[in-house]
Amino acid sequence: MLIEVSYALYLAFSIGLTVWVARTLSSNGEIFLIDCFGHDEKLARSTNHLLVVGFYLVNLGFILLALQFGREPTTGPEAIRFIATKVGLAVLVLGGWHFFNMHAIAKFGRKVGRWIREAHVLNG
Repeated sequence: MLIEVSYALYLAFSIGLTVWVARTLSSNGEIFLIDCFGHDEKLARSTNHLLVVGFYLVNLGFILLALQFGREPTTGPEAIRFIATKVGLAVLVLGGWHFFNMHAIAKFGRKVGRWIREAHVLNG
C-alpha cells in the first residue's frame, strides 16, 4: 500500500506543480511575448499557446517516464525520500524548460519583432 500511495502523491504533486507553473508562465509571459513580437498580439497569443502545449507534453512525459526510476519505498522515511526525489527532478525539468524557453524567446522573439516592425514600416 505504501508504494501505491507514494506513486499517487508523486503524480499529484508533480502534475499539480506542472499545471500551476504552466498557468503562471502563460499568463505572465504573454505580456513579454507581445513586446517581443512587435506588439502583434495575435502572434504572441498563438506562440504562448504553443509554448504551453509543448511545456505540458515534455513535462508530463518526463513525470510519467520517471515513474520507473528509483527503488520503491518500503518504509515511511524511504517513501518521503522517494517522493521528494521524484518531485525534485520534476521541478528541475520545469525550471530547465523555463530557462530554455526564455532564452529562445529572447533570442528569436526580438528578431521576429524587428522583422514585423520593419515590414510595417516598409508597407505602411
